Amino acid sequence: MRTTISQVVGGKLYDVKTAVLVASNEYWDGHSWERQGRNKHLYKTSKGAFFVVFSTLYQGEKNYVEPVNFDEARRLYEELSEDQMDYFEAFGIEPEEA
Repeated sequence: MRTTISQVVGGKLYDVKTAVLVASNEYWDGHSWERQGRNKHLYKTSKGAFFVVFSTLYQGEKNYVEPVNFDEARRLYEELSEDQMDYFEAFGIEPEEA
């Protein structure tokens, strides 16, 4: 259910067409890609900024973009179930040893 949204936030353009998908909670359950009508997609821009696209199927709700900082992007990466990049590729560092 990836959307083709672009949005200006804080004077900066966030566009999924020019960013790369890092992770999402999009999962094919045999019937649809949606998680209870809503999905989150974490993207990384060519300049290294991260943003989340919140998409919805519900009437009265709108899809929107929310920029996130590095630490929030890492937290979301761990929360989202479908990784499109490995950790190092997404963040440029290896995860710490437990």
